[in-house]
Amino acid sequence: MFTGLIEGMGAVERVTPRGPDALLAISPPWPADELVMGESIAVNGACLTVTEISGRGFSVDVSAESLDRTTLGRLRVGSRVNLERALRFGDRLGGHLVTGHVDCVGRLEALRHLGASTVLELSLPAAHLALVVEKGSVAIDGISLTVNQVTAVGFSVNIIPHTLAATTLSLVKVGDSVNIETDLIGKYIARLINRDEAPSGLQGREPAAGGLSADDLKKMGY
Repeated sequence: MFTGLIEGMGAVERVTPRGPDALLAISPPWPADELVMGESIAVNGACLTVTEISGRGFSVDVSAESLDRTTLGRLRVGSRVNLERALRFGDRLGGHLVTGHVDCVGRLEALRHLGASTVLELSLPAAHLALVVEKGSVAIDGISLTVNQVTAVGFSVNIIPHTLAATTLSLVKVGDSVNIETDLIGKYIARLINRDEAPSGLQGREPAAGGLSADDLKKMGY
């Protein structure tokens, strides 16, 4: 589990294909010996396992599923990546609950400046857009952000100068793809009430006996 607060940017040192899978070697912005073999680390929002620690970096195995569902397969030597180590019990939850399980890939459609901030407008598949709500939380390449506005095809977020400078959002261009993880709580609610706009695979299933209904959630204040 993560918070979406990026600890620093790393750089890809090596990309090694392994059949349908791949190995990524990454140099972090902190001493590599601070890491522990087998620990979880979010790389551009995707939860991966540290499988090797070298003098200046670490390696992670990336499965075919992860390559298919994320932008990790597009990384090249020199690519910058957002890094966050797993949340420890007792840590402050400054962002929101991020699992590191990327839901889909979104596309940056527009970028504009608003005062000192930068507004990003993104599109994403309709099935996942149903789980994005105005003023709710979303993770973009592992970064915890608040949704400004939801449109028919996507949503917008406001990036403050600190976040822009401290993450890979300073490098994205219109047309680039980014990893999207929608809010964990929203996904469970959509599954429980069997909403029409729930992601594919959830439609048409009747709630289990004794499950929650939309009326139940309204009574509880949702």
